[in-house]
Amino acid sequence: MCQNERMAAQWLTSDERRAWLALYALTALVPAHLDAHLFREARITLFDYHVLAMLSESEGTCLPMSELAARSTASLSRLSHVVKKLEARGWVDRLPSSSDGRVTTASLTTAGLDMLTALAVSHVAQVRATVFDALDGKDVADLERVGRKILRGMDGAHWILSDGDEPGGETAGRTAQESTAVPPPGAGTGAAPLPP
Repeated sequence: MCQNERMAAQWLTSDERRAWLALYALTALVPAHLDAHLFREARITLFDYHVLAMLSESEGTCLPMSELAARSTASLSRLSHVVKKLEARGWVDRLPSSSDGRVTTASLTTAGLDMLTALAVSHVAQVRATVFDALDGKDVADLERVGRKILRGMDGAHWILSDGDEPGGETAGRTAQESTAVPPPGAGTGAAPLPP
């Protein structure tokens, strides 16, 4: 069988095509919608918010830049640019690691945590209106299951897959409010619920 025949034999089925087009539209529209809301509220992007959120839930509200890049699903160069911007706004500090001076850590400042905590209420409401209000409990479980399955095929070592929150695990019964809360100031213990 020639290459063209192999490719033709692998066209998407009509069901797969509909699912793919829905996923493609969602991956374009959801971030853009949330970006627009966050920019109106605080002149930040969804990626900026996610970086701050990853710091807010980490031990001591700080992470090595390499780990923060992994948790933000970003390159180190992109993360460095964003952290520099957040640093200029007084929300993040970059410091040498206390255990290894060759490692740079990003640390959430008190002002950054205060801003994030205030913004989280509005952001979570927007996430709920954009995504979860149209779904029932089974839909949410299916979304998580399918999302993790696709992610596992792309990056089996992604941190989300090893965060201890597998579907049906001990955190599966948390309410949506609990799972999208920002920890209170100073609560960066690594066990705090994850903001979206």
